[in-house]
Amino acid sequence: MSQRQVLQVFEQYQKARTQFVQMVAELATRPQNIETLQKAGVMSLLRTLLLDVVPTIQQTAALALGRLANYNDDLAEAVVKCDILPQLVYSLAEQNRFYKKAAAFVLRAVGKHSPQLAQAIVDCGALDTLVICLEDFDPGVKEAAAWALRYIARHNAELSQAVVDAGAVPLLVFCIQEPEIALKRIAASALSDIAKHSPELAQTVVDAGAVAYLAQMLLNPDAKLKHQILSALSQVSKHSVDLAEMVVEAEIFPVVLTCLKDKDEYVKKNASTLIREIAKHTPELSQLVVNTGGVAAVIDCIGSCKGNTRLPGIMMLGYVAAHSENLAMAVIISKGVPQLSVCLSEEPEDHIKAAAAWALGQIGRHTPEHARAVAVTNTLPVLLSLYMSTESSEDLQVKSKKAIKSILQKCTYLPALEPFLYDAPPNILKHVVGQFSKVLFPWIFRYTSAEGGQLSTTE
Repeated sequence: MSQRQVLQVFEQYQKARTQFVQMVAELATRPQNIETLQKAGVMSLLRTLLLDVVPTIQQTAALALGRLANYNDDLAEAVVKCDILPQLVYSLAEQNRFYKKAAAFVLRAVGKHSPQLAQAIVDCGALDTLVICLEDFDPGVKEAAAWALRYIARHNAELSQAVVDAGAVPLLVFCIQEPEIALKRIAASALSDIAKHSPELAQTVVDAGAVAYLAQMLLNPDAKLKHQILSALSQVSKHSVDLAEMVVEAEIFPVVLTCLKDKDEYVKKNASTLIREIAKHTPELSQLVVNTGGVAAVIDCIGSCKGNTRLPGIMMLGYVAAHSENLAMAVIISKGVPQLSVCLSEEPEDHIKAAAAWALGQIGRHTPEHARAVAVTNTLPVLLSLYMSTESSEDLQVKSKKAIKSILQKCTYLPALEPFLYDAPPNILKHVVGQFSKVLFPWIFRYTSAEGGQLSTTE
């Protein structure tokens, strides 16, 4: 055979490998093909092709592996068991940007399924290499690495700490300052998943200077970026008063209130969540929210949306009202009670009704004036029906009962109490009778004294 004929054999072999790996990558995009590919032993074949001398074959093999691992945890475990991860990590540091993106995608696809699979990625030494990729010149490589780190960090505090210890946080803060929107989004999301687990991890994010940069981007027009930023700030704020104050000091008010009017439902929900996480800590932080117009803005937001988007706003009103009489009155003045009553009556989900019941109870429990503000909206009969309904969840029944009792114990507005004389069960009725006695008995005593009569204990 001539030299040309010999080389042609190798060319055909290369062409066949290329065609095979491209076809597998294509087949892996369709769920109906996954089981057949797995039974055909695709994992071991792709592992061999990761070591191919042709870069495009390596990259496409990695892409196919990522798509397979992304499908379910069984396939992700197969990637681990086939000892593919060490080869990916080694190549991640040595190969070109196309391979780096594909390899990072495999790590992301494996790590997303469970803490155990994410730990397998950590154990094979991937974190240091992924962190190096955050410094890569190519934005796509940075984005792919940030995705992988995010999926590792989100599972628990231990994995998140491993990401922090690898030095990822300062580089993620640099990434949110890059011009590419997609990179900003995933970097903000990764910081959010790191901060959510503990005050110490959230403090790490704060110490890296992330809060100031995140706050500056709240006016960015990209909705997906905004809801990731709001999520990150919420995760920092939720842990302690000090962390919440650091977020407030980044001058998020009144800018965050504009997010409550955004067209995107996720932006609205995450903005309400951020305000809730700040307001819940202390009366002073709640008063700051009131002073900036936050309560009125959240009430408007609740009125403009439905379902779970309403939930953090409902809870935020309850937290504010729980702190003091004055703050509860601020919710009343801003017309929060009618809006909560609407949620209690209209929302189909029990957990949203339960939150509204809890919030109304926090508003009405302070003084007779507060209780009357709740009672005049005809909320008490609705709460009673939810408490007595066998279709209500246990949580909704408990919260409705507590709200009724806390409101009744302060309510002296008798027209609102009269329906309870006929419909309420004994454990509720005793509180109703107690309120009637508080209002009527002093009046009877004064009347009989003025007439010169005597009031016996039986009367």
